[in-house]
Amino acid sequence: MKKKSKFSGSFGFVLAAAGSAVGVGNIWRFPYLAAKDGGGLFLIVYLALVLTFGFTLLTTDVAIGRRTHEHALRAFGAMKKKWAFLGVLTFLVPAIIMTYYTVIGGWVSKYFVTYLTGQGGAAAEDGYFTSFITAPVAPVVFMLIFLAVTAFVVYQGVEKGIERFSRIVMPALFVLIIGIAVFSLTLKVSDGDAVRTGLQGLQVYLVPNLEGLTPGRFLGILVDAMSQIFFSLSVSMGIMITYGSYVKKDVNLGQSLSRIEFFDTFVALLAGMMIIPAVYVFSGMEGMSAGPGLMFISMPKVFQAMGPVGAFIGLAFFLMVIFATLTSSVSILETLVANCMDIFHVDRKKMCLAITLISAAAAVVICLGYNVLYFEVDLPSGAVNQQLLDVVDYISNSVLMPFISLLTCLFVGWVMKPKWIVEEMEVSGHSFGRKKIYTVMIRYITPLMMLILFFQSTGVFRFLKSLFAKA
Repeated sequence: MKKKSKFSGSFGFVLAAAGSAVGVGNIWRFPYLAAKDGGGLFLIVYLALVLTFGFTLLTTDVAIGRRTHEHALRAFGAMKKKWAFLGVLTFLVPAIIMTYYTVIGGWVSKYFVTYLTGQGGAAAEDGYFTSFITAPVAPVVFMLIFLAVTAFVVYQGVEKGIERFSRIVMPALFVLIIGIAVFSLTLKVSDGDAVRTGLQGLQVYLVPNLEGLTPGRFLGILVDAMSQIFFSLSVSMGIMITYGSYVKKDVNLGQSLSRIEFFDTFVALLAGMMIIPAVYVFSGMEGMSAGPGLMFISMPKVFQAMGPVGAFIGLAFFLMVIFATLTSSVSILETLVANCMDIFHVDRKKMCLAITLISAAAAVVICLGYNVLYFEVDLPSGAVNQQLLDVVDYISNSVLMPFISLLTCLFVGWVMKPKWIVEEMEVSGHSFGRKKIYTVMIRYITPLMMLILFFQSTGVFRFLKSLFAKA
C-alpha cells in the first residue's frame, strides 16, 4: 500500500534524515570515544567505516523503504514473506530506544533550564548530575516536557511537522556547533608554568595517538567506531526505512545519501572539535578520561572555568544539544507511529497520542531505575555496575542492532541480491556511482564486521579468551 505522506523533495528528506542521524550520539558519545581511543586514530577508523560500512547500511535501509513503500515492520515481508520476522525485530529497536531516549532528553532539558535561569555554577558542582537523576520527581517532569514537544512535531505529520521542524532546527544547530567549536579553539589557560590552549587541544583531538597500540586495542577501537555509526546514522532501527518510504521516486537517492553522510560526519567531527579542546584547556589530559560523563559532568565545569562568558556558552551549548536530541527523538517516535498506523489502521493523531502515553509510562520506569528500581548488574560485554537504562541501551544497541544488520546483509546480499537495491538507486535515472563497492560490502565485508561486533557485544570473545586461558 502506497503512503500518502511524502517529503516535499530531496532537501526536505536530507534535512529530516540528517536530523535523525545528528543526535546525542554525535555530540555526547562521539567526543568521548575519540578522546578514549587515540584521537586521530579513532577519526581515521571512523571515517573509513562511514564511507564503507555506514554507507552500505544507510543505502540498504533507505532503498528498501522507497522501493517497498512500506515502513520497517512490513517492508521485509513485502520483499519475502519468510523474512517478515526481520521487520518485527527492526521495529523492536526504536520501541526500546524510545523508553530511555526521552529520559536523556529530559536530562538535557534540565541543564538547559539550569543555564537559562543563571544557575550554571550549580551544574558545575560535584554531585549535581547524580542528585538530579536520582531525584524521584524532577527527572520525570523534564522527561514529560521533552516528550510532549517531540509528540507535537510528529502529531503535525511528515511535511507540516517533521520536515518543517527540520528546516528550522538543523540550520540553527549547525550555526551553534560551528560557533562554539571556533570559540573552543581560542581558549587559553595558565596552569603554573604551563599554558594550555585550544589549538593544543585540537592537536590532541586530530593527531593519531599510537602509544601502546596492540591488535587487541585496535579491535576495541574498530568495535567502538562501528557501534558509533549505528548511533550516528540511525541505521538498523527502522528509522531510515520509514523515511525512505516517504521519498519520491524522482529524488536522486545516491546524492541525497551522500549529503546525509556528509552532514552527519561533519557534525560529529565538529562536536569533537567543540568539546575536546575545551576539556583539554581546563582539565588537561585527565579530563580526556571523563568517559560518558563528558557532557553532563565535565562540560559544566569547563563553562564554569570560562568565567562570566561561560554562562552564555553553556546556555548555547545545551540549546544545541536539545535541538540535536529532539531531531532524533522525533524520528524514533515517527517510526513507531507510522508502523502502528499500518497495524491498527488508526489515523496519525490518535496513534501519536497512544504511542506517546505508552512511551511516557515506559520512560517513567526508566527514571525510577535511578531510585526506586535501582540495581547494578554486569553485562556480557564487560561493562560493570550497570543500571536499568544501561541494560535497555545494551539490548537495543549492542545486541539487536548488530544482529539485525547481519541478517539484513545476508537477506539483501544473498536472497534478494544487491541488484535489487541498485535498481532502486537508479530508478530516478541517476547513476549509482558506488554500486561495485556496495555489492562487495553488502555480501562479504559488512556481514563479517557485524558478526565481529555481535560477538564482541555479547561477550563471545571474552568467553573464548577465558576458555583458552584456562586451557
